[in-house]
Amino acid sequence: MTSRSITDLQLAHLLADAARETILPYFRRSGQGLENKDLEGFDPVTAADRAAERAMRDLLRQHRPEDGIWGEEFGRIDGTSGRQWVLDPIDGTRAFISGTPTWGVLIALAADDGPPVLGLIDQPYTGERFTGGPDIAEMTGPLGRRPLATKPGRTLDQAILFTTFPEVGSPAERAGFDAVAQQVRLTRYGMDCYAYALLAAGHIDLVIEAGLNAYDIQAPIAVIEAAGGVVTDWQGRPAHGGGRVLAAANAGLHALALAILKQTPEDW
Repeated sequence: MTSRSITDLQLAHLLADAARETILPYFRRSGQGLENKDLEGFDPVTAADRAAERAMRDLLRQHRPEDGIWGEEFGRIDGTSGRQWVLDPIDGTRAFISGTPTWGVLIALAADDGPPVLGLIDQPYTGERFTGGPDIAEMTGPLGRRPLATKPGRTLDQAILFTTFPEVGSPAERAGFDAVAQQVRLTRYGMDCYAYALLAAGHIDLVIEAGLNAYDIQAPIAVIEAAGGVVTDWQGRPAHGGGRVLAAANAGLHALALAILKQTPEDW
């Protein structure tokens, strides 16, 4: 197939298929090639992360050689088309090395430095895939093909809130998160990108995080917005560049949580 013989959506699925095939042989097995990228902390990377990103980059060079690529493991290369594929081969490497199935492959397509127009969250082990973009908001998996739709409006005291790390970020960011958490019915931790997929599928109401990179959030933004949700930073601005992120099932809940988070100092 030539570079333009498949659509962007078809290509996104090819990328996810390639990553899934590459990653699964490493999951819950020894010999993951674990390394630490942070000498002052713990930022794990495995052979599966790198192999999956290489596989996706190879497909992009074949089918969209004019597009840019921004991946977690091998950085950013500019294209000539004004478009960019944003890749996180394993979002949730800590979960991956722990054997929990809450990590995922993130794939997004955006205008250079702009918001995503297409996104895909794939969980290879469970076989679930969440896709959002123009005229598509759906999940596929063991239960078949289903439309994605976020929850309708509800008050904070009925909401379910997720984040990945209990510490969230800086002390001020943790305080901002806690202020929202004190208002909701249930708070849960540790789901990485799978929390955003659950929000898009209508199971939870809020995800609040800090310290994200663009490749952590661009695919979830596209999926959640296609499903009817809202994603911004903690000041209500676009979040596709990363940083502090508030994802909500609907505009009403977003406004309630945002009013609390806006009080968090921006210089932390």
